[in-house]
Amino acid sequence: MRLRPSTGCPRSTPNVYVIGGGLISYGAVQCAASYVDRILKGEKPADLPVQAPTKYELVINLKTAKTLGLEISPTLSARADEVIE
Repeated sequence: MRLRPSTGCPRSTPNVYVIGGGLISYGAVQCAASYVDRILKGEKPADLPVQAPTKYELVINLKTAKTLGLEISPTLSARADEVIE
């Protein structure tokens, strides 16, 4: 399992697909660990606030793009949070 450097939380599921060979993933960055911790300490899940994502993450797999004969623009690659070569 790879951790997201900024939070130390496990990566969200869509990124796992890109790491496994998918082309592109764009999705919300969320960390459920704080919720799990609070529940294990006795808080009721119904009492926990709903948290909307504040960051979205773009991951591009250039190896898959090359295999498919696609060229990813340098501009898009530069905007990506992670580029798998």
